[in-house]
Amino acid sequence: MRLNKFISSTGLCSRREADKLIKQNKVKVNGKIPTIGYTVKSEDIVEVDGKVLEKKKDFVYIALNKPVGITCTTERHIKGNIIDFVNYPERIFPIGRLDKDSEGLILLTNDGNVVNEILREENNHKKEYIVTVDKKITPSFINGMANGVKIYNPVRNEYTITKKCEVIKLNNRTFKIILSQGLNRQIRRMCAKFNYRVVRLKRIRIMNITLKDLPVGKWRYLTEEELKDIGRE
Repeated sequence: MRLNKFISSTGLCSRREADKLIKQNKVKVNGKIPTIGYTVKSEDIVEVDGKVLEKKKDFVYIALNKPVGITCTTERHIKGNIIDFVNYPERIFPIGRLDKDSEGLILLTNDGNVVNEILREENNHKKEYIVTVDKKITPSFINGMANGVKIYNPVRNEYTITKKCEVIKLNNRTFKIILSQGLNRQIRRMCAKFNYRVVRLKRIRIMNITLKDLPVGKWRYLTEEELKDIGRE
């Protein structure tokens, strides 16, 4: 690999800027000042202003259509954990959670920096769900769910009112809900406040990432367009 490309691949700067650093004798390879066009080998040690550079890790971004019964944990001793289920050859971890009793879209990666971008509440990233409940849906239920529900927040050890959200009735027992926050078992607990029990809960979208035609239990890599939306392309 050309030296300027290697420097660029670490995220330090562009290739053009890397060439400038080389010309300014700010770059060393194995302790020696190289020339423009130098080819870097895998064992070479590259320094810029005395700091050793490491090639940026090849990150993986996966969308999984999680089936019911799989637990979103990296703890391998837990039966039915998501890591063993996906069985990816490299170390990855789920971004956020999807309850064991729920199904649908969940993302997995080895890029720790992307987690906050997706999960940070103030970013207001939307997540879309299809929910089936145990009895007939009423207009008051839809209105109540959409306008904020007082539920207990175990993380803060206090009651909180959920953010207003979009709720659309699909049939007598099924509705679509779009949230911009992700409290623990939020939809199930919101429904329980109105004496409804969730029979089926499926997440179908996170930001612009959807299941598309992905079968239950299968996974795919994110597309270039999807990576752009999470700032990774």
